[in-house]
Amino acid sequence: MILLPPRLSIPNNCDKVKDFEKAQLRIPSSFRRKAANLQTMASGKTPGLTQEANDFTSGENNTDDVFDDMKQRFLAFKKLNYMDNLEHFKKLADAQAPKFLVIACADSRVCPSAVLGFQPGEAFTVRNIANLVPSYESGPTETKAALQFSVNTLEVENILVVGHSRCGGIQALMSMEDEGDSRSFIRNWVIVGKKAKESTKAVASNLHFDHQCQHCEKTSINHSLERLLGYPWIEEKVRNGSLSLHGGYYDFVNCTFEKWTVDYEGSRGGKKEGSGIAVKNRSVW
Repeated sequence: MILLPPRLSIPNNCDKVKDFEKAQLRIPSSFRRKAANLQTMASGKTPGLTQEANDFTSGENNTDDVFDDMKQRFLAFKKLNYMDNLEHFKKLADAQAPKFLVIACADSRVCPSAVLGFQPGEAFTVRNIANLVPSYESGPTETKAALQFSVNTLEVENILVVGHSRCGGIQALMSMEDEGDSRSFIRNWVIVGKKAKESTKAVASNLHFDHQCQHCEKTSINHSLERLLGYPWIEEKVRNGSLSLHGGYYDFVNCTFEKWTVDYEGSRGGKKEGSGIAVKNRSVW
């Protein structure tokens, strides 16, 4: 008699299969490869020198790891977000109507969609070094183009300027000399925050440099909010109540978020912050 190996039982529950697929999609391919390597090493079947040499010569496989992981994350998004909300994404394909314009820093640690949970279609976003807003009178920038489009065409109801802890742009601003290299793109951009630096030096010059930078990070947000009121079409909408301006500060060291709103009437004659604006509804999350 020939004994056949027992047949593997296949789960009939489709939900279990789907759960397994979801789990696999969430695991980056590089992690799965590392886990497979650990299993091989544990079994004692370590690859020989030839295999190691092949791995070394095919260095392109290592460079592809980041895109393999990116691919898996995209496929997870497609399967778990896009396909589950197909009607919503079909509407977004026709038009967008975000409630927020978010002006945030380009720092890789402070993505507003990841930190604040914005979903596709909820926030029109522009990111630059140190989340600065240039004055209305200055030359053209992508930030000013984003302001014009989001406020006048998309008609967003809120503008949120988000700063953050340990900002490299603010550190560059606070440490640069008055007379520097005029050819530096970084210098020519962060100089937009010069007033925030000056007001910080006026009240916090006795503090350690790190604390001065922290003070300037928050002060700079209010100066940007003040500059927003210098745009005639923004000021008009804020005055008639169709647009609100907000500041936010993300401290990623302690994982806290501070939020406040510009008090337009108070800014016209009431109690003001050092930047020249009054704020209300301040809260810490």
